[in-house]
Amino acid sequence: MNQKALFNVNCGVFVLTAAESGKQNGCIINTVMQVSQSPTKISVTVNKSNHTADMILRTGKFTVSCIDETASFDLFKKFGFVSGRDTDKFANFDAFKAAPNGINYITQSTNAYICANVTDTIDVGTHYMFIAEVTDAEILSEAPSASYSYYHSNIKPAPNKNKSEKSRWVCKICGYVYEGDELPEDFVCPLCKHPASDFEKI
Repeated sequence: MNQKALFNVNCGVFVLTAAESGKQNGCIINTVMQVSQSPTKISVTVNKSNHTADMILRTGKFTVSCIDETASFDLFKKFGFVSGRDTDKFANFDAFKAAPNGINYITQSTNAYICANVTDTIDVGTHYMFIAEVTDAEILSEAPSASYSYYHSNIKPAPNKNKSEKSRWVCKICGYVYEGDELPEDFVCPLCKHPASDFEKI
């Protein structure tokens, strides 16, 4: 099976946020979809290893900020390259406001936000799928939404081509570079949590 075929599925990029016991957190995801019009429901899929997923499991609430094409790679580093378990992702960051549900949404390089309450949770393997009823939504700008392919082509920097004595593999999802003689078969990207199959040798 060619896993790369799945990269051709058209999807966007989003900041998924949650709040619990006064702490705000968020992560980058690429799977948000409307699943029902009445009542208005969406599905959100997030890796189980993300702290945001644990927070949503416990609170049953989240907010999605839709990233647009004006976004820089800094936004992805802020919410995608560190863990909320040991990092305050909103520290030294002021491009956010509190949504009506009390969960922060991103105000810079996003064109909309959606608040929702979880009605169903499905364990789909490496990820949880949350089915949730929309409680609030607003348009923030007219900038076009960034697709997953747009992120790869226009936002994510190209891998560093500097020579190294060791072999190097780059994560096709987030750009993390692993250096070593061989990439272990069970290696998991420390940034985006994707497996060794999503790495290619530089």
